[in-house]
Amino acid sequence: MEGDALRLFLGGVRGSTPASGPEFVRYGGHTSCVALAHDGEPPTLLLDAGTGLRQVTPLLDGAPFDGTLLLGHLHWDHTQGLPFFSAGDNEDARVDLFMPAQGDPIKVLERMVSPPFFPISPVELRGKWSFGGLEPGSYEFEGFSVAALEIPHKGGRTFGFRISDGTATITYMSDHSPIAFGGGPVGLGEYHEAARSLVANTDLLIHDSQHTAKEFAELSFLGHSAAEYAVGLAEACGASKVLLFHHSPSRTDDQMDEILQACRAGYGFPIEAARDGRIIDLSGIG
Repeated sequence: MEGDALRLFLGGVRGSTPASGPEFVRYGGHTSCVALAHDGEPPTLLLDAGTGLRQVTPLLDGAPFDGTLLLGHLHWDHTQGLPFFSAGDNEDARVDLFMPAQGDPIKVLERMVSPPFFPISPVELRGKWSFGGLEPGSYEFEGFSVAALEIPHKGGRTFGFRISDGTATITYMSDHSPIAFGGGPVGLGEYHEAARSLVANTDLLIHDSQHTAKEFAELSFLGHSAAEYAVGLAEACGASKVLLFHHSPSRTDDQMDEILQACRAGYGFPIEAARDGRIIDLSGIG
């Protein structure tokens, strides 16, 4: 792969439902979407299609999208942006959409995007769209190497992704319920085999951090992780940097600052909280 930087654009970083209001300005309120681009090029690989997908269109300077969209799972906060992605709903667009395999992908998506719940169905989106199902394995999409593994998350088949362009590696685990495999070392969930494989020595771990450790016992039934679990997993697996992601829709900016400060205590690697609109360059990392 030519070039010396893997660029990420964070279109949406919330979980469950969008958040709006003055308390949510700094971290943003769109739901999950991350766009990946090769050095100096427009984004061609998208991870999830929450309302943050709308923010990808301005990155293309009026051009139609030409690339691949991977859905980690099919909950509303990861699919609601699909019919509002104007760069994809374009006569000249190409969008190859893949989801965890679970029957005919078009019929599955039509359970959310079709009348009476929405005016059109996915096959009515303009441009050249294709829809496919993924099994766990290794793939090549748009010049990126992608490992997809199944991870536990309540309410449907869910994948985590490990993605490399040859210069850097990111791991994307937006929704993850490791407590399904037991309490693990501190009661927040096991560092199980799939998680370890996805995270091992990654340059950047983007991980579900919807809860705090203090909240976890009461809220773990919802199928998410605590921020402290994400940091512990990163340390156990040699990740270079952690990006806390999929923030609770009720979490204010000030509360996010407090969580971030608490998570950073005692760790020797960078820990940040994802913000809508943030661009991250992983430059020159082997």
